[in-house]
Amino acid sequence: MVFAIEEINNRTDVLPGVKLGYKIYDSCGSHAMATRASLSLANGNGEITSGMSCSKSNTVQAIIRQTSSSSTIAISATVGPLNIPVISHFATCACLSDRKKYPSFFRTVPGDYYQSRALAQLVRHFGWTWVGAVCSDSDYGNNGINEFIIAAKEEGICVEYSKAFYRTDPREKILKVVEIIKASTSKVIVAFVSYSDLGFLLKEMALQNLTGFQWIGSESWISDINPAIVQWQHLLIGSMGFAIPKAQINGLGGFVKKLNPGFDVAIYKELWETIFDCKFPTQDNVQLKQLCKGNESLSQVQNHYTDVSELRIANNVYKAVYAVAYALHEIYNCSTLESGQQSPAVCTNITGNKQWQVVNELKKLHFTSTTGEDVYFDENGDPAARYELLNWQQDKDGKMVFVKVGFYDGSLQTHLQLSFNNISITWAHNKAQVPVSVCSPSCPPGIRKAVQKGRPICCFDCISCAEGEISNITDSITCIRCPPELWSNEKKDTCVLKLVEFLSFEDIMGIILVSFSLLGVSFTICIAVIFFKHKDTPIVRANNSELSFLLLFSLTLCFLCSLTFIGQPSKWSCMLRHTAFGITFVLCISCVLGKTVVVLMAFRATLPGSNIMKWFGPQQCT
Repeated sequence: MVFAIEEINNRTDVLPGVKLGYKIYDSCGSHAMATRASLSLANGNGEITSGMSCSKSNTVQAIIRQTSSSSTIAISATVGPLNIPVISHFATCACLSDRKKYPSFFRTVPGDYYQSRALAQLVRHFGWTWVGAVCSDSDYGNNGINEFIIAAKEEGICVEYSKAFYRTDPREKILKVVEIIKASTSKVIVAFVSYSDLGFLLKEMALQNLTGFQWIGSESWISDINPAIVQWQHLLIGSMGFAIPKAQINGLGGFVKKLNPGFDVAIYKELWETIFDCKFPTQDNVQLKQLCKGNESLSQVQNHYTDVSELRIANNVYKAVYAVAYALHEIYNCSTLESGQQSPAVCTNITGNKQWQVVNELKKLHFTSTTGEDVYFDENGDPAARYELLNWQQDKDGKMVFVKVGFYDGSLQTHLQLSFNNISITWAHNKAQVPVSVCSPSCPPGIRKAVQKGRPICCFDCISCAEGEISNITDSITCIRCPPELWSNEKKDTCVLKLVEFLSFEDIMGIILVSFSLLGVSFTICIAVIFFKHKDTPIVRANNSELSFLLLFSLTLCFLCSLTFIGQPSKWSCMLRHTAFGITFVLCISCVLGKTVVVLMAFRATLPGSNIMKWFGPQQCT
């Protein structure tokens, strides 16, 4: 931040003639102290730390704060009604995008809403439908994991467990989280935690030798080589997650190495004492042997403070300072010095500006930073969601390195947002194959899914489709019935033409059936000819000749109907064969029943007092 302010003060095209100053407060990780500091910045109280005299009020034009989402929420809620803009470089809680609660909040880091959806897409890309989730018990962790669970559900991913913990929790609570992870069947853990919280969890897992999990991390720890988690790096080999894109800020490396405690800034002296492990002389420690001389050089030091190769969070601070500067540039009505222009650029309206004007200008702001990035804020105060996909790998010396294996751009269409580089990915346990984390294996085509009662939708049984039904996709939830002219194949994954099977006249069974049918017809015709020839004889007349001839006719048709079941079937033959046989067979049975009734009534007529004979006299019998 100091480097950006000094760079702007030395430029002639941004705020010409205007010098920016700053006040720096340390919240010490306390929400109460952060809120107190924000009130001090708002009311103008406090010492001017830049060492310059100011012609204006000490009330700040903007607050660039803070790393923690919880502290940022407290600050934004406090100064929001005062219309003082708050620009955070690392507070990612999706709740801060609520314009009604935080009307003056902006940030140069994408919110967790976008990161959660990016993580869900990443998990779905590798086919992990059964995952566990852990988060910090804070605004950042709880809101982030809730957004992830919502996005995961939309992607068809099931979360086996979701547990929150905090580094100050009793050890028993963290051990319960470890036991849940140990008893789970999922092999992928999505960790929406801060690096300090993650260290406590990894320590307990290492004590129980709980390894082999594929970690998917949020930006809070996935790009941070911190002692709290590096000592457990053997558990995190192959970890993957999204991080803020790395940038190269020209001049920052030289600025850092030229720092010396002679600058009238307290943090420089504290930095000096930390790096060189010494103390500046005071009235209390003049006798100490390890005193800072003041002539030490940072150019010979290689550590976390002087390393500017991994500028991720620092770049967000850099952009936040420039955002305020460009907003003031517009408010002060500053002209821009163009090539060939003789008169110097000036600001013509540097009196009487209010903080609400800075808020309005930030909403309209759009500029290109010196690192080549487009900087702007949407209607919720959020920047464009862009992340690098990092993979934890070991180099030849066994040192952990972050390898960029992909990129996420939330401004693109959904299917184009996640892309991968042509770089091999290291997975858990240094394996080359993608780990599998599913509740139930996929159901291949020809089989449908049946959800297990009382369990998530990702847990299911695979049931084969019924005859005449198919499923032609993996993990189909239903089987499709084939059209009438088609039938399912052996694998039941496609419909094929039905195999028509019929009894041919050339088959042995067909020949036998035709022979018996014709023999039956011959016998029936012969008997009919005999009956017709002797129709006037008493025995034929007594046998009810009309019913006899009708019976013989129906028997003939029954024998002939069997021939329709032989040979190539057609639409008409399939419709008529059963109908014709049913009619002729019923006619035959009816004739037999009629003759039986006549005989029964004839015997009943011989009983004394019966008058049935009038219905069965000689006239009726003929």
